[in-house]
Amino acid sequence: MATINNFEDLKVWCDSRNISKRVYSITRKSNLARDFALKDQIRRSCISIMSNIAEGFERGGNKEFIQFLFIAKGSAGEARSQLYMALDLGYISKRSFEEMASELSAVSKQISGLIQYLKSSTMKGAKR
Repeated sequence: MATINNFEDLKVWCDSRNISKRVYSITRKSNLARDFALKDQIRRSCISIMSNIAEGFERGGNKEFIQFLFIAKGSAGEARSQLYMALDLGYISKRSFEEMASELSAVSKQISGLIQYLKSSTMKGAKR
């Protein structure tokens, strides 16, 4: 694995950032824009993915990073669940749902891969 100096260098963080931007776009334009509670919850869960990846990375130790990655993975699941509700209520199209759910699943898999890598790595970070 290449040396990563900043969380911005992580592909999974970049991908989660793109998901957040996309969710903001979708929730601004669709019927979901009028359902303030669901719109805000979907936005918050997507932002939580990228935020927890960044916070965990900045903690400087693998154990804490892994802990925050698990939280980010949970937020990806939460966002997928909320998208099901948006689909069921007719707020978003099946196509938008499938694209976003697929992207969130891919990020979740990337997070799982990073967790496994960190668990098996001999480098334990600054805090050990």
